[in-house]
Amino acid sequence: MYDRHVDNEINEIVDAIISDFDGGKNIDAIKLFSNPDKEEVRELVEHFFRIMYPGYFRDRTYKIYNPKNSFAVTIEDVFYHLKKQIYRALDYSQGDNKMSDEERDKESYRICREFFLKIPKIREYLETDLLATLDGDPAAANFDEIILAYPGLMAITVYRIAHELYLLKVPILPRLMTEYAHSETGIDIHPGATIGKYFFIDHGTGIVVGETSIIGNNVKIYQGVTIGALSTRGGQKLSGKKRHPTICDNVTIYAGASILGGETVIGENTVVGGNTFITRSIDANSKVSMKNLEMEYQTNDNKRKTEEIEQGDVWYYNI
Repeated sequence: MYDRHVDNEINEIVDAIISDFDGGKNIDAIKLFSNPDKEEVRELVEHFFRIMYPGYFRDRTYKIYNPKNSFAVTIEDVFYHLKKQIYRALDYSQGDNKMSDEERDKESYRICREFFLKIPKIREYLETDLLATLDGDPAAANFDEIILAYPGLMAITVYRIAHELYLLKVPILPRLMTEYAHSETGIDIHPGATIGKYFFIDHGTGIVVGETSIIGNNVKIYQGVTIGALSTRGGQKLSGKKRHPTICDNVTIYAGASILGGETVIGENTVVGGNTFITRSIDANSKVSMKNLEMEYQTNDNKRKTEEIEQGDVWYYNI
C-alpha cells in the first residue's frame, strides 16, 4: 500500500543529506568523471598479471586462437585504459599550473609509453623474485604454484608495477594499486620503497614496508615484519624525508620483527630474529635476537603471576 507520509519523510531525508553535500567539507567534492576509477585500476592490475605472467591468467573476453595475438590485444587494451587513468590522475599534480586537456593527453601518453617500455625490466626483476621464492621456501612445489597461489609474489608483483609509475611521478594510481594488493594479501608495500632483486616474502600477512625504505638484493622477510618510521608525529613536515630503514643485501628478517627509523641501517648478511624491536643500526654479518623477556599470566584461581624470562633488550653478535 502506498503511504504518502512515508514517501514525504524519505524525500526529506534525501534532501537533507544532499544539502549537506554543499557544506564545504573536503569530502564533498563530486568528481564522478574526473577522479581515477578505483575499480578500473583493480581491473588493470589483474590485466597486468596476464602480461607479467603470460599463460597463467586467462582473459575470457577474447576468443583468439593465436596466443600472441591475444597478448597483443591485452597489451593494447591495458595501454588504453592505463593512459585514461593517468590522464585523470594528472589533475592532482598540477597545482596552480593547470595543463590544458591537450597537454594532459600528451603527457599521459608519454608516461604510459615510458612505463610500457619498462615492462621487460619489471619482468626481469619478477623472474628473480620467483627464483628466490622457490629457493627460499621448501614448501613450494614448483613455479606454477608460486605464481598462482603465493600472496607474497602477488604483493611484490603489484609493487614492482606501481613503483615504476611512482618513479614517473604519477599521482594516486600507484597507491591504489598497492592498496589493492594490501587488501588481497595483508602485505602493505608502499610504491615509493626501493627494493632490489631476489626479494622473498614468506607467508606475508601483516608485513609493512614504508615509502622511503631501501631494501637490497637477496632479502627475505617473514610475516608480521614492519620496516617503518620511528615517529610520524611531524605529519606532513616529514614528507619527502628519509623516515624508513635501509636493509642491505643478504638480510633475513624473521616474523614479528620491527625495524624503525630513517637512519637505521641493517648491515649485509645479517639475520634479524623474530619479535625484535630495532631502532638503531646493526653491523654487517650479525645475528640479532631478543633477550630478557617477561611473561605475565593468570591462573585458574585468578591469581596473577609474572615469570621473568629476562629483562627486555636487543643484543647481537657478529657471525
